[in-house]
Amino acid sequence: MNKELKELIPVIRRFAFSLTGSDHDADDLMQNTLERILDKGVPDDANLTKWAFRVCRNLWIDEYRSRKVRQEATQKPELQESAIDGDKVITNQITIAQVQRAMNQMPEELRSILSLVVVEGLSYKEAANTLDIPVGTVMSRISRARVAMVNWFKDHDMRIFA
Repeated sequence: MNKELKELIPVIRRFAFSLTGSDHDADDLMQNTLERILDKGVPDDANLTKWAFRVCRNLWIDEYRSRKVRQEATQKPELQESAIDGDKVITNQITIAQVQRAMNQMPEELRSILSLVVVEGLSYKEAANTLDIPVGTVMSRISRARVAMVNWFKDHDMRIFA
């Protein structure tokens, strides 16, 4: 299993990055995924790759929810400090960063299915098996994700970022 897990590291890392949108967070998520798999093991009837994707996704959902709670807590006026933000104008973004921004605007269920199919190259059937959902749900989510991407790019001028 250790050999198989070593071969999966780049795949898990790419998937983690597609979920998080950050190198640092992707590294942490990949490490947590590997740690969880090594600590808890893999069910006898489970495919290691599918199990790794599922563990990674579930860990990200947990992290995303806890971040949301922490963020909401910091929005309370009594917890805020008055600070002045510097200029946040970003120019000349590469296409990957643009796509990542668009993906970050999507709900997690669309982002993860798009990552599995488009980034990782899984078939609809493989993605359905990995996430333990029907193939029709995969197709529906992919369709909604593609529409969301097109709409996001229509609504944002890609020449100048703010």
